[in-house]
Amino acid sequence: MKQLLLFPAFGLVVTANAQQLDSAITISAYAEAYSSFDMAQPDNHLRPVFFYSFNRHNEVNLNMGMIKMAYAKNNVRGNFALMAGTYAQYNMAAEPELLRSVFEANAGVRLSRKKNLWLDAGILPSHIGFESAIGKDCWNLTRSIPAENSPYFEAGARLSYTTANSKWYMAGLLLNGWQRIARPDGNNTPAFGTQLTYKPTDKATLNWSTFIGNDKPDTLRQMRYFSDLYAQLQFTERFGLQIGFDIGMEHAADGDSSAVWISPVLIPRYRIGKKSYLAARVELYQDPDGAIIATGTEHGFNTVGYSVNFDHWMAPNVLWRIEARSLSSQDKIFADADGAPAASNTFFTTSLCIALP
Repeated sequence: MKQLLLFPAFGLVVTANAQQLDSAITISAYAEAYSSFDMAQPDNHLRPVFFYSFNRHNEVNLNMGMIKMAYAKNNVRGNFALMAGTYAQYNMAAEPELLRSVFEANAGVRLSRKKNLWLDAGILPSHIGFESAIGKDCWNLTRSIPAENSPYFEAGARLSYTTANSKWYMAGLLLNGWQRIARPDGNNTPAFGTQLTYKPTDKATLNWSTFIGNDKPDTLRQMRYFSDLYAQLQFTERFGLQIGFDIGMEHAADGDSSAVWISPVLIPRYRIGKKSYLAARVELYQDPDGAIIATGTEHGFNTVGYSVNFDHWMAPNVLWRIEARSLSSQDKIFADADGAPAASNTFFTTSLCIALP
């Protein structure tokens, strides 16, 4: 019996029989509930504005709930995923209402019978950084400041190639903007991205990703140039290390100057026994001119962060986590429990992740 598999948003129609569809389609689901307590105890239950995940204080909430359908057969692939939770609420706030529940929606075709060359288009996971919206795939419970303030997702077209030995991956992207599905009003400037990944062994990954584009209306045209470099190294069966360094530059509105921000991050992780991990994080985010995080203070956003988290796999698909995290800034950009300006912020978070299958 013939059936049609449709990806109408991208004009792609694939014909397959029912038996083929059964083997080609994969259904998966993921949910991550959390509770976070901020020592500043904000009355509106909202943590500092540069956090977009795990950002509700003193309440049990859902950071991410997602169900996904993936199709892969021969020279065609596609993904469609819907989501709910505070991640979607705050990361998708600028998108059209109809798209705020879409985590991923893309279709791809293989362009060569002999080479692993693909063209994918639609709403895609970001090509930047080693942290994603899926908590179980990240070494820390909460996301780093550079991860929160660079794209989690993107919309556009991606041309990618993987070598036969799977050691090299390279991609070029034509994008709608910096974490954008719909372009900002008045913006008709394309954005571009690149990614180069090298995996010399199954215990080492080196990655360099870039972004070039204008995320403002064309009348302002403030070009943004961004580079993300990271390494993930598994030195032993128990000990691993993630190292990242971001640097970005954006032209100022006056056209005569540029704002530069940098962010290094270091994450060591150690496996305790068979089911538990202990991880830490040290990070620095310097954005003195407020290109990404505006503070209106003398030194801008100049913040150091430390965290430590404990993870325990309660079952093969159930992960419990707890984390303590503290941020310290050069200026008083936070608030204390009395609402007075403060230079530091401390909070504690716990989460429970369930993945199916």
